[in-house]
Amino acid sequence: MKRRDLLKSAAAIGSAALVGSSFGRASAAAPAAKAGGGNDLWKKLPRWRGFNLLEKFNAGSNKPFAESDFEWIHEWGFDWVRLPMDYRCWTAKDDPAKYDEKVLKEIDQAVEFGRKHKVHVCLNLHRAPGYTVASPPETMNLWTDEEAQKQFGAQWGQFARRYKGIPSAEVSFNLVNEPNGKPTPAEYAKAMGVACEAIRKEDPARLISCDGLSWGTKPVFELLPLAVAQSTRGYSPMQITHYGANWVNSKGWPEPTWPLKLKDKMLDREWLRQDRIVPWKKLEEQGVGIHVGEWGSHNRTPHAAVLGWMSDSLALWKEAGWGWGLWNLRGSFGVLDSDRKDVTYEDFHGHKLDRKMLELLRQD
Repeated sequence: MKRRDLLKSAAAIGSAALVGSSFGRASAAAPAAKAGGGNDLWKKLPRWRGFNLLEKFNAGSNKPFAESDFEWIHEWGFDWVRLPMDYRCWTAKDDPAKYDEKVLKEIDQAVEFGRKHKVHVCLNLHRAPGYTVASPPETMNLWTDEEAQKQFGAQWGQFARRYKGIPSAEVSFNLVNEPNGKPTPAEYAKAMGVACEAIRKEDPARLISCDGLSWGTKPVFELLPLAVAQSTRGYSPMQITHYGANWVNSKGWPEPTWPLKLKDKMLDREWLRQDRIVPWKKLEEQGVGIHVGEWGSHNRTPHAAVLGWMSDSLALWKEAGWGWGLWNLRGSFGVLDSDRKDVTYEDFHGHKLDRKMLELLRQD
């Protein structure tokens, strides 16, 4: 499984009374508006910082979100979560237009948890009709198949109806996770345009973001006409972030340090600046807000190297004015239950807390 680990059982679902009364009821469709809908938040995003929450990351682990996560995130001083989700969690296998309202209400509840605890909620299709970075692959092709694009637009249209009226400062849509290197920029922009149109028909001012191409690493200037923010990644260099990960070909990688010497090249903070900041600053200069939607390092990398690399990454993003979302809160990249062998954990409500990592993040 690609740099992911499924979460342990979440806390029991909270009171259904938290779910807003308008959720699940279709609002009258608003007329299609110009790109951006008059909302300029996409041009300069707040510096949101937080975590990815994985309860609906895979249809095989389809759990309600835990209010305690939102409480802790707020208490620690963070203000953002991303919900990377698998559309199969709520979509009938034999009818792509039929959605499971019980599951959708669990997403409604996460939105309300965010509003209650002052944590922005970013919804994301980690698996969308026609595309996923995970296994097994989708049977359709989101970049070229009209039926896949139709279903993709319908998915986002129904979310737009559900959350119409909630400010974009509280809820945003990140359309599809990490498009790979196969679609051309034009194909990618066309597919994202279908979803943007469906969203803006229902809710013209909703904040929308799109991941960069090549698994989120490359800015996409062809998306400029859509008036969307863009999301980059913080997984460079892979020898630090994915050392020992069984879903990448890391055989033969030496145990990493930071800075990292690779042959005759030294990878350090300045290398990170040139590799991960400079290309995206060129997009930002065109009036596009940037956010680091995922980043972190797998638990096999020595903790000292992880913290050194994280410190440099955080400093660069702070200098750039960009927010970020750690993958994940709980799990092998996170601050809770990461199962690192070289960390002395602190008990935290029954979880194992990596206090050093948490305090580093809080200093940002």
